[in-house]
Amino acid sequence: MSAKILLVEDDPSLTELIKYNLEQEGYDVTVEMDGEEGLLSAQTNTPDLILLDWMLPNLSGIEICRRIRRENSTRNIPVIMLTARSEENDRIRGLDTGADDYITKPFSPRELIARIKAMFRRIRPALSEQSLGYAGIEMDLSSRKITRDGLPIHLGPTEFNILKFFMENPCRVFSREQLLDMVWGNDIYVEARTIDVHIRRLRKALNEDGKDDIIRTVRSAGYSLDQHK
Repeated sequence: MSAKILLVEDDPSLTELIKYNLEQEGYDVTVEMDGEEGLLSAQTNTPDLILLDWMLPNLSGIEICRRIRRENSTRNIPVIMLTARSEENDRIRGLDTGADDYITKPFSPRELIARIKAMFRRIRPALSEQSLGYAGIEMDLSSRKITRDGLPIHLGPTEFNILKFFMENPCRVFSREQLLDMVWGNDIYVEARTIDVHIRRLRKALNEDGKDDIIRTVRSAGYSLDQHK
């Protein structure tokens, strides 16, 4: 059964692009280009996930999100905000309103699809896949086998978990502390620089045979999995 996604976005060209790419991934997509219609669709059709633009005619995305979170029938639907606003205060406002994730325009369809799949894995595991893929890397979560361009990659348990987290959140920069919390858990103390050792091991394994390094180091910020450096 295909996951149902409600896309509430008033830009026709962007709507067409998103809808096409999501349907290619097998999702059942409903489109609304008006805020009030979007809210009504969320209330009556109960989608599995909502992609919600911030600025909409008649009712803003922020207000839609606020109302969705108030109602029992819709409060547990995951929401990803789509917006041109990139300031930290705007991101915090969107998340505080009840959004589960936030993606800033312009974004690639590949990044959006990766975010959606990551969301389903976290919130609706029954709708998730048993494998992850990005930039030629394939990770089978059930067998814990990894390949890059068809060739096997051998990783230790910690490097496997770091790569899994990166592939669930491609193109996003995470600090050492964030990676430690996600991989080890925030109730275990591990020196922050420990992550550098594991990143080096992960790089070495992924880059065998002269392959491109797709782990990006961001000075004073952290690391990301990003093929577009």
